[in-house]
Amino acid sequence: MKLHLGELTLTSPDFVHGGPLPRYATADGEHASPALRWSSVPPGTRSFALVSTDPDAPLTHGFDHWVLYNIPAGTTELAKGVSGVGTTGLNGIGMAECCPASPPPGHGTHTYYFHLYALDCEPDLPDGLTRSSLLDAIDEHILVQARISGTFGR
Repeated sequence: MKLHLGELTLTSPDFVHGGPLPRYATADGEHASPALRWSSVPPGTRSFALVSTDPDAPLTHGFDHWVLYNIPAGTTELAKGVSGVGTTGLNGIGMAECCPASPPPGHGTHTYYFHLYALDCEPDLPDGLTRSSLLDAIDEHILVQARISGTFGR
C-alpha cells in the first residue's frame, strides 16, 4: 500500500462520528444506506471505494455490510439509500446491496465503520467483489483513507 497522509474527511449529515446511526439505516428502519459526504480530496484522486463493516459481529472477521467501488472521482457524497453510483460488491450474506445495521438481539451495541478510500486509478473492477478481494485489488492504489463510525444496538 502506498498510503499518503492527507486530510480526506468523511462525515454524514444524519449522524455524528461515534454516535447512533439514523434509524433509517438499521434493520428497525428503512434498510437504507446512510447519507455520507466527503471533502479535502487529495490531488490525483481518480476514483473512490467504500467499505462498511461491523467488527463486533460474532464472526471471525466481523460482518461486511457494504462494499461499493468504481465511484467516480468527482463524487463527494452518497445520498441516503443511494443506488446507481459505482459498483456494489457483495456484503456478508453474499448480496450486492447495503445490509442495514442489525446486531443479534441481546448482543449489545455494535459499532459500524465506514471506510472511504481515495484511489489514484479508475480500476473498473468487476461486479461481485467481496471486501477482501476489493482491498487486495486497490491496495497499491490507495492515496488516503477516511473513516466514520456509528452505533446501533437492540
